[in-house]
This record gives sequence, C-alpha cells and structure tokens, in this order.
Amino acid sequence: MTLLAGLLEAFFTERLQHQRNASPHTIAAYRDTFRLLLTFVQDRLHKPPSALLLADLDAALVASFLQHLEKRRRNSMRTRNARLAAIHSFFRFVALQEPAHSWTCQRVIAIPTKKFERKLITSLTRAEQEALLAAPDQTTWLGRRDHAILMLLLQTGLRVSELRDLRCADVVLTTGAHVRCRGKGRKERCTPLTRETVKLLRAWLAERAGPPTAPAFPSRRDTALSRDAVERLVAKYTEIASAACDTLKTKRVSPHVLRHTTAVSLLRAGNDRAVIALWLGHESIETTQMYLDADLSMKEHALARTAPHRCAPVPAAIAPMTAFSRS
Repeated sequence: MTLLAGLLEAFFTERLQHQRNASPHTIAAYRDTFRLLLTFVQDRLHKPPSALLLADLDAALVASFLQHLEKRRRNSMRTRNARLAAIHSFFRFVALQEPAHSWTCQRVIAIPTKKFERKLITSLTRAEQEALLAAPDQTTWLGRRDHAILMLLLQTGLRVSELRDLRCADVVLTTGAHVRCRGKGRKERCTPLTRETVKLLRAWLAERAGPPTAPAFPSRRDTALSRDAVERLVAKYTEIASAACDTLKTKRVSPHVLRHTTAVSLLRAGNDRAVIALWLGHESIETTQMYLDADLSMKEHALARTAPHRCAPVPAAIAPMTAFSRS
C-alpha cells in the first residue's frame, strides 16, 4: 500500500534537484507531465491524487494516458515521447526506492517511444526576412523592442529560452561585440554580432536604461517575456509582413523557424557544419545535417556542376503490319 504522493515528492526534491541537479526547465517540463498524468488518472479512477497508490499507476494506465495525449490533446509524437521520458525517469527512481514494485516499474519502463516522420525544416528567404523586420512600428517603444528582438533572433539564432534569460549585462557592445547566453545542458556560449545589430542594440539598450541584471527585452511590466509572448510576437509580425510578402502566407513562422533561418544563412555562406553547431550551441555536429537536407539551393548548385546525361535517340515508330503471312 505505497502512496504515490510521497514518491513523487522525493523524485522532484531528492532525485531531480539534489542528485541530478536538473535545470529549472527540466523540472518544469517534468512537473507539467505529472500534472497532466494526475489529472487524467483522477478522471479515470475517480480518486484524488493524494489518495493514489503506486499500484494504481500501472503500464496499462500509462499507455492509456499516452493515447489520450495523441487522440484528445492532439500532441505530436515528439511531445508524447518527451512525456514518456519523464515517466520513465520516475519509474527508474521508484524501482530503486520500492523493490517490491519492480515488476510494475519494469512494465512501464518497457513502453517504447514512437517513431515519427522527420519533415524538412522551414526557413525564410532574404525577402521574407526583410519583410518581417519591417513589420514592427518603430515609432513606438513596443515596436522598437520587437524590431530589436527579431533582428537578434535572425542574426544569432538564439532559442526562446536563451532570449528570455538574456540580461542587459549579457549584451556586450564594445570591441568584439557579442551576446552571452546559457543554452541546453547549461552550456554557456558567446555569439558575435554584426555592425548593424550592434548599432540597433546600442540604441535599444540606451532607451531601455536597465540595470545589468534586468531583462534585456522586458515586458510592459518590466519582467522577462514569457515563451508564449515571444511566439505571439513572431506570429503577429509574420501576419503583418505577409501583406508585403505573399510567400509568408504559406509558411508557419515560429521563433524556431528564425533559428533555422540563421543556420541556413550560415550554411549558404560557406561555413562548415562544425562552425554552425558551435554557433547554435548544438550538442552534436550531426544535428546540423538537417540543414543540409533542407537547403534546396545547395542541391541545385551541386546539380548544375554535374555533367548532363546524354539521352539515347528515340527510335522511329514501327509501322503497323498490314498483312500477315500464312503458313
């Protein structure tokens, strides 16, 4: 009769925070997973989370929850697999804490991740980038902030989490201008800035006039922007820019698409994959392979350098026979 609540608390406090020293982003993602799971189990078993037993959370119920994510919540395979990874991590912890429930843990851990189709990435052309940058109304404070955000995202390829955590002191505009951020895996990196971006950010930070520890791009309440706010910002200006650039109407532009655009621009400029991986803070150089797959212009350039095949002459049509010999 092992209660689930105590094990969940130990998992978050002892396992994630103390033993693994997990990042706040990881803890928040795991928290959201179990919030959804507990809500689903409460509706299915009609028991409050505080009364749930570990035995209630068997492999069949977890499998039903994963199906619920796909069918009812319309989650993608990536999201479904990320939720399952959090559940796997919890049951590996439980297997050590409660050996009597090893069989239950083993069956849950045996639930496999699902394979999914890897679609080609979306990136913006030069004309689409210029239309997007021209969309904010730079006569207003909000428009100048948003213009600086879009320019920085397109030039540096920062993730949304990296942009949100950016402080005024992280933007260095002296000799060797760069932005300093902490990405996935708590890896710090510095990304250089172009002259145009330096000029724009210098004007913005002078207007922002915040202390070194303040967010570089604050909300109206002078707090860090949320992820949803950045995504709405990009979607808003994409819709405005589509009036001047028709091709944007057929594209779903997100902050991550701007990151892809940075990578494709670096690739077209002739930079090596190792440089692009270093620029974007990728864990492995193999991650940049998707940009090679998506860049049609590089494939067209490679095709133009190949010798065309010589086609064999088409034989003349054979006239139909009008008479047949009789044996």
